[in-house]
Amino acid sequence: MSTNPRLRTAHIPITARAAREGARMCLPYVPGFFIMGAAVGTFAAQKGLTLAEAVIMNALVCAAAAQMVALQMWPGEWNWLHVLAVAGVAFMVNMRFVLSGASLRPWLAPAPAGFVYPVLGVLTDQAWAASIRYNAEGGRDFGFVAGASIFLWLVWIAASLPGYFIGALIADPRVYGLDLLIAFTFMATLTPILRRSRDYLPFVVGGAVALAVSLVLDGFWFIPAGAVAGALAAAIVGPRR
Repeated sequence: MSTNPRLRTAHIPITARAAREGARMCLPYVPGFFIMGAAVGTFAAQKGLTLAEAVIMNALVCAAAAQMVALQMWPGEWNWLHVLAVAGVAFMVNMRFVLSGASLRPWLAPAPAGFVYPVLGVLTDQAWAASIRYNAEGGRDFGFVAGASIFLWLVWIAASLPGYFIGALIADPRVYGLDLLIAFTFMATLTPILRRSRDYLPFVVGGAVALAVSLVLDGFWFIPAGAVAGALAAAIVGPRR
């Protein structure tokens, strides 16, 4: 990232000033990231991962929900079926980032792929929400997305260090409600989006279908079921003007 505030690539400004602003806007998420890191660290320690493995997982995956689900499914002994099952569930949990990236495309399409894709590789729900709000308010600087995403990525990696040791002292994270932090994070991300949108039907349909499927089927089938149902509802109804 260039420190030159006048650098423009493909008509999209990329400035250090916007990057700092993106990081600043994500500061309120830092305490939550460290708490979630403790929860993920708890499961990682209980499943026998080393500290180095936990840190590498946080750096490469950088997806609290997928990591939490994958660690809950972590078997004692691995075979290819276990690998496919864990990878498949993690893939389904992270499919939302396909939509997150698509929502940013009208803004970021003119920027070169060499800038955009590495940043989108560490995009989080919180960085996406902050970037969407920044863009809705007239912001066009790609540095904001880069600053928000990279800042939270580094925080998440750092959170694995104290989280691993502190989490290892907790026998069962569910006793302290740490497993609910993922749900609370999604709710906090969804609230400002609902405030700006008048299309509530897809959210209601997706949530209702996910809840119904979770009561009928074991496992994590409610995740793709709710996502598909919400997307179909949005496609059928169309945006309200």
